[in-house]
Amino acid sequence: MATSARANHVADSLGGSVERVPWWPCRRVTIEEDGAVGEYTIMALTDRTWDAFADLCAKNNGAGMGGCWCRRFHTSTEAERRACGEGRAYKQRLVGEGRAHAALVFDGQTAVGWCQYGTPEELPGIFHRKEVESPGMSLPDYRLTCFFVDRRCRREGVATAALDGALRLIAAAGGGVVETYPRDTAGKKYSASFLYNVTRAMFEEAGFTYERPVGKNTCVMRMVIEPARRN
Repeated sequence: MATSARANHVADSLGGSVERVPWWPCRRVTIEEDGAVGEYTIMALTDRTWDAFADLCAKNNGAGMGGCWCRRFHTSTEAERRACGEGRAYKQRLVGEGRAHAALVFDGQTAVGWCQYGTPEELPGIFHRKEVESPGMSLPDYRLTCFFVDRRCRREGVATAALDGALRLIAAAGGGVVETYPRDTAGKKYSASFLYNVTRAMFEEAGFTYERPVGKNTCVMRMVIEPARRN
């Protein structure tokens, strides 16, 4: 399926019609991390889960990057970002139009984290874009560009649950090549602000393959997700 056709399929499948997907609107997962066990519910970001997403952003000063509201990667340049206006309203409009996707992680009724994903057309504003999209490099069907975890819930498996949810949502929308750009820490400790797309080690554990380095201490990783089997 061509990327443009896949973008339309994603918008149709997830932008307000989640009931057509077998596991959604919710899926329960159990994650063990550092000896702690967390049980979470995963839901797609849609109009129906917007309020929970907005509450999480508001509690965390817009979710990093200067009050980003998870919108930075939707635009290619700083001029475009300034033209978008207020972050909350812009993000809500994208969600309503089916042009912003994420797997939300819930602890009970409260959203505690997410993994943002989308097509290259939906998420053009990646760091090191010239290197990533250099001549001869094929575009993926989807990108994973941003993880966020409530500061009160870190090191409790939320990011792992969000990744699992994003990959299952992609499978439900038809699958394809998934690309991501995590920090290659080489065992070093980094501030959470630098780990907005988590780490190479986490993606390796999930089955992603290392492709090549880009920028400083960042890399390109890929994985092929098969389409979900429908009941």
